[in-house]
Amino acid sequence: MLGIFLFMVPLSIDGKITIPIAFVANQLEGLLIGVLPALMTVLLLIVALLSAWMTIMKPQSLAENAFMRSLFEVHPAWLIVRIVGFIFAAMTLLEMGPVWIWSEYTGGLLLYELIPLLFSIFLFAGLFLPLLLNFGLLELFGVMLNKIMRPIFTLPGRSSIDCLASWMGDGTIGVLLTNKQYEQGYYTKREAAVIGTTFSVVSITFSIVILTYLELEHLFVPYYVTIVLAGFVAAVICPRIPPLSRKPNTYLVANKQIEDTETSGLSLFQLGMKKALQRANSDNGFGRTAKDGFKNVFDMWFGVIPVVMALGTIALVTAEHTPVFEILGAPFVPLLSIMQVPEAAQAAQTMVVGFADMFLPAVIGSGIESEFTKFVIACVSVTQLIYMSEVGGLLLASKLPVSFFDLVIIFLERTLITLPIIVLMAHLIL
Repeated sequence: MLGIFLFMVPLSIDGKITIPIAFVANQLEGLLIGVLPALMTVLLLIVALLSAWMTIMKPQSLAENAFMRSLFEVHPAWLIVRIVGFIFAAMTLLEMGPVWIWSEYTGGLLLYELIPLLFSIFLFAGLFLPLLLNFGLLELFGVMLNKIMRPIFTLPGRSSIDCLASWMGDGTIGVLLTNKQYEQGYYTKREAAVIGTTFSVVSITFSIVILTYLELEHLFVPYYVTIVLAGFVAAVICPRIPPLSRKPNTYLVANKQIEDTETSGLSLFQLGMKKALQRANSDNGFGRTAKDGFKNVFDMWFGVIPVVMALGTIALVTAEHTPVFEILGAPFVPLLSIMQVPEAAQAAQTMVVGFADMFLPAVIGSGIESEFTKFVIACVSVTQLIYMSEVGGLLLASKLPVSFFDLVIIFLERTLITLPIIVLMAHLIL
């Protein structure tokens, strides 16, 4: 009940909809905002040094510590990413080197706005995730929703909780939930990849932020109906086409398969309760739950934040200072023109720039005069889901079986699937 309250119960605080975990994280971020950029730079330095030491030197004293090894012994490519992440953070904090790396629209956006938020969300979400995972909630929902989730989304019922946590809280929370369950053997590679890229939906909070930034608050109800409809269609189609459909149905952890289909003569609710109680009984009490929580926090701080700083900065620099996204957006100009979207040329680059950061389409689209076009941009930016500065970086840093190329393809597929639905809805509404 405490897990449900923290991650899923929407609260209205000062006229804004949020969830307790996000509210507490925001309060901490507000208290520490002055020191967090420097603190995170120091953290990134420690991660880079320990990763280099563990990966290159392989010290015997720490090699036997499985926890330390899991945190700091990484593939050489990830070692480079962690070092680059620290270098970008240090340049941004000290305002050294080329301005285009540390400006307020590139490294500054990440170090002063996104990473402090990730620090506080990871702290509280990581600590309290075991309350959702370890006491039977997913087993109960997994059994009861299996008959809906399997035929429609090709997923087990327990994935509905990941989606709900993302929707009420934050897309990063959904990825963390999915990754944790994948590591524990509850999802196959295909299921984990599908959930991470399809069900880690943008939170209701962020959706409101986008709408407010584009001055479309009066359209909130049709806007949310549109993104739910477009997101549903994408969630039905994407798992059935490559690259997601080609992921193997094998488990990361052997002999841990969860059968949601065997009813043993019991009703769905009875079977769900039986499995839930078995899971709750297997938990080892407060000490184990707290230990799991702290392990989650360190996993996320050390594994994810360097990736977000490194890859996010590169993506934002590319978006701000090169014509790459304008060129990539060019094929959308005739498509938007055919669909009778006003200011198609300016809107086209917003169709691809979201891959770098979820807020960039709104930033670029705010200069557009047409309310119709701004509505389309607001909806598309929220339904694309794969943002390298947040969920994309998190997916790559996690153990989920998706590559950078997979994310590019899935991002384009989601854009092409949702765009016609969104434009049609815009024609009906506006």
